[in-house]
Amino acid sequence: MKILNLYAGIGGNRKLWGDEHQVTAVEINSDIASEYKYRHPNDEVIQTDSHQFLLHNYQDYDFIWSSPPCPSHSRLCFSQKEKRYAEMSLYQQIILLKSWSKGLWAIENVVPYYEYLIQPSIIIGRHPYWSNFKIEPLEVKNIDVSRSTKEELSEYLGIPIPRINAGELLRNCVEPKVGLHILNCALGKKVIKKEYEQNSLFGEQI
Repeated sequence: MKILNLYAGIGGNRKLWGDEHQVTAVEINSDIASEYKYRHPNDEVIQTDSHQFLLHNYQDYDFIWSSPPCPSHSRLCFSQKEKRYAEMSLYQQIILLKSWSKGLWAIENVVPYYEYLIQPSIIIGRHPYWSNFKIEPLEVKNIDVSRSTKEELSEYLGIPIPRINAGELLRNCVEPKVGLHILNCALGKKVIKKEYEQNSLFGEQI
């Protein structure tokens, strides 16, 4: 499959995918993109904005994984004195792919401090996922990533400590076994077809 891995980071979700697929990773930070390429030399790595890349290229891939920025959605916002707008790229991408994508896709984020604007397909561990295929439940061990050391995170994820910004990059990783589980679900399931009501974006699932 042609796989698009957006907001790739150092590739926590991608770690166990192997090299049988053609993976394109998009990461805007040059240092992080270099770290990803060091770990996954067979992937094509593109340094650009993931949100805009998805808009112009979503139709070119068989499977899309996206992990839009989560800080503005996190429950940690309750403890922040200065408030900010929730970043709507998360829901923009869900709407785009629900409406127009003919391939398989999964979008990952955090449990928000507000009620979901669009209900997720499933929650695994500390992450909700939106997708157009059935993701089977998976039990994962939750740890307090905000208080864990880089050594503890490295051991938990099974990912060597990065050469740069180790704690931050490891905290942002999706658990590799979850990334593999979701890819396997995508490989074993057909796209859920949607029927849309007139003048309504989201219709009844068939």
